[in-house]
Amino acid sequence: MTVVLFVIGVVLLVVGLAVSIALHEIGHLLPAKLFGVRVGQYMIGFGPTLWSRRIGETEYGVKALPLGGYISMAGMYPPSKALDGGAEGERERPTRLGRFFSTMVQDARAANDETLVADDERAFYRLAVWKRVIIMLGGPVMNLVLAVVLFAILFSGIGVQTATTTVASVSQCVLPADAGRDTCTADDPVAPAAEAGIQPGDVLRSIDGTPVSTFAEATAIIQAHPGDALPVELTRDGQDLTVTLTPVETTRAVVDANGRPVTGADGQPRTQQVGFAGVGAQVSLEPQPLWAGPQAAIENVGSVAGIMVQLPVRVWGTAVDLFTGQERDPNGPLSVVGAGRLAGEVAATDAPVLDRVATLIGLLGSLNIALFVFNLIPLLPLDGGHVVVALWDGIKRAWARLRGRIARPVDATKLVPVTFVVVMLLIGMGGVLIAADLFNPIQLL
Repeated sequence: MTVVLFVIGVVLLVVGLAVSIALHEIGHLLPAKLFGVRVGQYMIGFGPTLWSRRIGETEYGVKALPLGGYISMAGMYPPSKALDGGAEGERERPTRLGRFFSTMVQDARAANDETLVADDERAFYRLAVWKRVIIMLGGPVMNLVLAVVLFAILFSGIGVQTATTTVASVSQCVLPADAGRDTCTADDPVAPAAEAGIQPGDVLRSIDGTPVSTFAEATAIIQAHPGDALPVELTRDGQDLTVTLTPVETTRAVVDANGRPVTGADGQPRTQQVGFAGVGAQVSLEPQPLWAGPQAAIENVGSVAGIMVQLPVRVWGTAVDLFTGQERDPNGPLSVVGAGRLAGEVAATDAPVLDRVATLIGLLGSLNIALFVFNLIPLLPLDGGHVVVALWDGIKRAWARLRGRIARPVDATKLVPVTFVVVMLLIGMGGVLIAADLFNPIQLL
């Protein structure tokens, strides 16, 4: 059964990713058609075509590998000299980039020319700069919108796991931090909560005269009063009771807002003396305000952007962890394989179904944030690179007008060698991440 659930989780992730890619391409397709650009193909995936159908002038289809998608627009770049006043079949001399890169440039121009017809007024490169920018930003923005919707469902529809003031468990003894066991013996001191008579199911209402509405508030009061006798007002089976709780002093690690241990200047975990009672809280899903989801999505954009800025360094660190066997950073980059593996592990865990659904929605939302940020990187062949080309074309034309001249459109095919290098780097980093996700996966569960 566990294997079946794992497969279901992977399939759900793949389907969700395919939908995200489809919506990304729709984000390009709709404004392109709105602005009159001729779109030849709308494809989800790469490789052999599994299914396609032509509607009007556009062929819609699905390919074998759902790892991306594309739309084919007429005239992404201006025509080569053969279609723009030069002699038919004329080819430019090889550039200084060498015969290999020169051939790549010519092939890119030839492929672009095939999308054009004579005096094509519906070519992408002929659009106003702002229209080209809207078309290229439409895909990433669609991923951002989808992420906001998913996070809104997660935070406001399902809710966030929150520790309540209802007691779920009561420790029977106080175990030393280095005890190496989780069972009590006759020599272990009785836990303060058990000694005070607190029982599972009790609802804490106030501690030391301070009302508490969350378990975090109750914990803060207990930790701040080791050795002090604290009156605790609680409700048990509909009746109000008052008991006296005396927290014992214990050593606990200092953690940050994300629950990770804080280390000192010497690299060792920092500790502090706090009060301990020995109670555990019931956890429930608490729906958040409507703005919580969009706010979380925007905060996630900042976090992912930070990872993208340091992507080469982080991938290098992932490679080092892979070959040394060290545990990977749970906040580090991962591939589609890693995301699928996490989805499968989440689906196969022994947890309430709603909790597993919430985790999968959060994972898919984070993937859409990653698609949004990644595609904004200002390098071809990514959407951000096309935006930079359009803006540069606009600046070039504006400068020419100021000088009373007419500027030729920017020929982005000259950047094909740079695009080739970027693609090779992305493939290399993707290979490292896939290998790490297979042999040294991130441990979140």
